[in-house]
Amino acid sequence: MRTSITLAFAALLLAACSSQQLYATGRNAQRAECMKQADGAARDRCLKDAGMSHDAYQKEADAARK
Repeated sequence: MRTSITLAFAALLLAACSSQQLYATGRNAQRAECMKQADGAARDRCLKDAGMSHDAYQKEADAARK
C-alpha cells in the first residue's frame, strides 16, 4: 500500500514538471558525470554536449523523427 502511495506521488510530481525542467535536470546530472572524467579533452566534449539548450535539442529530435 505504501509503495502505491509513493508511486502515485512520484507520478504527480513528474506530471507537474515540464519537459524543459526534466531536460535541465538530466543535463545537470550529465555535467556532474562529465566532471568525473580525467581526460581534459573528453571532459570538454562531454560538457559541450551537456550544454545544449532545450530548444537546440528539440530541433535535433524533431529533425531525427522526420
